[in-house]
Amino acid sequence: MRSRLTAFIVSTMLLGVATGSAANWWAAGDDALALRVAGYFSLLADVFLHLVKMIIAPLIFSTLVAGIAHMGDGAAVGRIGTRALAWFLTASLLSLTLGLVAVNLFAPGEGLNLVRSGVESGINAEALDLRAFVLHVFPVSMVGAMAENSILQIVVFSLFIGVALVAIGDQGKSVLALVEAMVSLMLKVTGYVMALAPLAVFGALASVVTRQGLGVLATFGALVGEFYLTLGALWALLFASGSLFLGRRMLQLLRHIREPLLVAFSTASSEAAYPKMLQQLDSFGVPRRISSFVLPLGYSFNLDGSMMYATFASIFIAQAYGIDLPLSTQVTMLLVLMVTSKGIAAVPRASLVVVAATLGQFDLPVEGVAFILAIDHFMDMGRTATNVFGNAIATCVVSKWEEPNEPV
Repeated sequence: MRSRLTAFIVSTMLLGVATGSAANWWAAGDDALALRVAGYFSLLADVFLHLVKMIIAPLIFSTLVAGIAHMGDGAAVGRIGTRALAWFLTASLLSLTLGLVAVNLFAPGEGLNLVRSGVESGINAEALDLRAFVLHVFPVSMVGAMAENSILQIVVFSLFIGVALVAIGDQGKSVLALVEAMVSLMLKVTGYVMALAPLAVFGALASVVTRQGLGVLATFGALVGEFYLTLGALWALLFASGSLFLGRRMLQLLRHIREPLLVAFSTASSEAAYPKMLQQLDSFGVPRRISSFVLPLGYSFNLDGSMMYATFASIFIAQAYGIDLPLSTQVTMLLVLMVTSKGIAAVPRASLVVVAATLGQFDLPVEGVAFILAIDHFMDMGRTATNVFGNAIATCVVSKWEEPNEPV
C-alpha cells in the first residue's frame, strides 16, 4: 500500500509539471490568464495545506503531552531535550559551513555585475529580531498559539502540561486517558487528510510551472544546479552522520520516510510532511514519547536545508554585485546566522527574511534578494525536503542515544 502511494505521488509530480508546462504554453503572453489558471491549480494544494494546518496543533499537543507523561519524570525530558539540542547545533554548524564552502567554490554570482540601486527588496528584514523571537517562544494564550499554528509555542505549553501531568500522579490518569484517545483520533484524521496528498502535489507543481514556466530554471540554471548539488552533499553528510549511530538501518529509514519527503518537496511545506513523518517514524520503531518531543522541536531549531541556503544565498548576492568579502567577514556572517537562523520557523518567507536581515547587517545590497525571488520556490522545495530529512535523522539518533538496546 505504501509503495503504491509513493508511486502515485511521483506520478502526480510528473503530471503536474507536464500540465503546468502545457498551461503555460497555452497562456503564453497573457500573464493575467496564466495567473488565473495557476490559481485554480493551486486550489488543490491550498485546500490540502489548510487541512494539514487544521490538524497540526491538536496533533502536536496530544502526542507531545502523552509522550512526556510516559517518560515518567522531568529528568528524562531534560536529558532528551539536551541531546536533541546538541545534535541540532552540530547539524546547524555543518549546514552553514557547507553552504559557505560551496558558494565560494562554485562562485555562481561572479560575472553577473549587478548594480546597487537601493531599491527595496520587498522582504521585511525587521521581522527577524532576537528579542521578538524570544518573546514569541512563550505563548500569551494557548488558544492563540493553536489558532496561529505556532509550533514552538505549542511545544512550550505542551511541555508544561506534560510535566505537570506527571507531577500530579494518579490524579492525572483520567486526563492522560483522554489525551491518549485524542492521539488515536488525530492519527485517524491524519490518515484521511494524507490520502489527498497526491492531488496537492499535482496542484502545487502545476500552479508554479503555469505561472513561471520551465524557462525560469534555464535562466537561473547554474545557481539552481549548484544549489541542489550542495544539497546533495549535505544529504550525504547527514546520511553518513546518521549511519554512525543507526548503521545499515539508515537505508530502512530512507524507505520509511520517502512519502513525507516527497510531500515536503512538492509542496515546499514542512508542516505538510509532519503528520505522515510521525506515522512513519512509529513504523520505523522510534518510541512515540521521543518522536513527539524531538520532531516538533526540530521544526523550530533544526532546519538544515534553510541554514545552508542562508549562507549560500547571502554570499551569492555579494558575488553578484562584485563585492569581495574577506574570509573573516564570511566566518562572522556564519556565526551570526548560527544564532539568527534559530528563529526563522516563525517568520513568513523565513529563509529570505534571514538572508535580507544578514545582508543589511553587513551593509550588503538587500535588494539582491529580489533577484532570486523568481526561483526561490524551486529552491524552497529542496531546502524544505532537507529540513524534513534532517529532522527524521535527528529524531532517530536521539532515540538511539536514549535507548541504545532498542532496534532503532
